[in-house]
Amino acid sequence: QVQLVESGGGLVQPGGSLTLSCAASGIKFSIYTMGWYRQVPGKQRELVASITSVLTTNYADSVKGRFTISRDDGKNTVYLQMNSLKPEDTAVYYCNGRRLANYWGQGTQVTVSS
Repeated sequence: QVQLVESGGGLVQPGGSLTLSCAASGIKFSIYTMGWYRQVPGKQRELVASITSVLTTNYADSVKGRFTISRDDGKNTVYLQMNSLKPEDTAVYYCNGRRLANYWGQGTQVTVSS
């Protein structure tokens, strides 16, 4: 049974930081491309950042220079360090694991507000 479990979301003021974590089980984590997506009501889910098995990263233009994705294959965990958060970063953030199949976590809410 595949599980992706996100944690670390919450309420933060503009300019603040949060780190999201996603712990995976039931997959051979090290060979998966892992990613973070986000979604706001009424909009499509969008890619925030991804990291391949060989540590190639990709970021949405809106988060470049502010967010950093990383992975620890020994802990089967992918992280998203989010700095200089803006109100427009408010969304539900989803962890994704992709290889031949596509797996999703349940999502964690990030709210950026004063």
